[in-house]
Amino acid sequence: MTLTWSSPRIRTSDLGGGVLLARLADNEHGIFGRDDAPEFIRLIEHADRDPAVRAVILTGSHPDRFISHADLRWLQEDGAVIPPVPVTVTGLVSRAARLLGRWPLTRGIARRTPMTGAIQLDHLHRTLLRMTTSSTIFVAALNGSALGLGAELSWACDLRLMADGEHFIGHPEVLLGFLPGAGGTQRMSRLVGAHRSALAILEGRPLPAAEALDIGAIDGIVPADELIDVAADRARNLAARTTDAIGAIKRAVHLGSAMPIEDGLQLERAEFLALLPRPAAQEIMLRYLRDTEENHELTLYQPGGYDAALDHGRATPVASEDGRHASETQKVTR
Repeated sequence: MTLTWSSPRIRTSDLGGGVLLARLADNEHGIFGRDDAPEFIRLIEHADRDPAVRAVILTGSHPDRFISHADLRWLQEDGAVIPPVPVTVTGLVSRAARLLGRWPLTRGIARRTPMTGAIQLDHLHRTLLRMTTSSTIFVAALNGSALGLGAELSWACDLRLMADGEHFIGHPEVLLGFLPGAGGTQRMSRLVGAHRSALAILEGRPLPAAEALDIGAIDGIVPADELIDVAADRARNLAARTTDAIGAIKRAVHLGSAMPIEDGLQLERAEFLALLPRPAAQEIMLRYLRDTEENHELTLYQPGGYDAALDHGRATPVASEDGRHASETQKVTR
């Protein structure tokens, strides 16, 4: 099955094995603007809902940049219509935007008011959160530098690989008079720690590739001409795990880690108990038990058993003709 998705602003291609490549910010400077946001949101919604899309690789169209940063004209114009009010008031505006943005009719009405920027920001926030809780795998193939919103989109991915070169990633927003607005203060802190993140964001200093790798902001540095191939291989491998388990793990880790430990453990228990009776888990466990009995050794401890499990995404791979478990044709979305 060929993956198809069309957009006037995002170029996509099918890399095989359920992996969709999406090239972002197709313009002279590699910036992400007001008109790019709705197309990006549509892409993520499609990838989350379509069972044929197992993984999405995000990369840049600019030869040396993933996404340079957000279009400042977009931010300046939206900011110019907001009156100077205390943060307590903008907090109320933000909550109102979330309510108004839930339905097409109220979104359409609000587009004619100063609320439109707040609604679009809320929609983008919900989209990035969707990436971190989806059963679809998202990989950032950083073909170059990523600042501001470019960094924030990569923080929402499950894996970040950067092309070898003089590239960097980080948040320059303080140098422009504001703070990151699409989750940078939260997601970067969860990746590298609160103190290191706060200092980098306060300075506005980007992380060179080697430093970013050293502290865990990215997961690998790859020769530039191999970046997409390596990203596709890693994406296919991660997506070979059962979709139910992928989504549950992402929700438990990303949502649970922001909760008090008692609440995080409750979330983990709920996800665990929901997965045990699912057909994929039941069949894998029964096959594991049969295999152990037949070979008089636990499957993962048999010679080559663990490596095979890692390659196939399950301890006892049972594949259908298209290479996926029969129960894997449906995604669970929440």
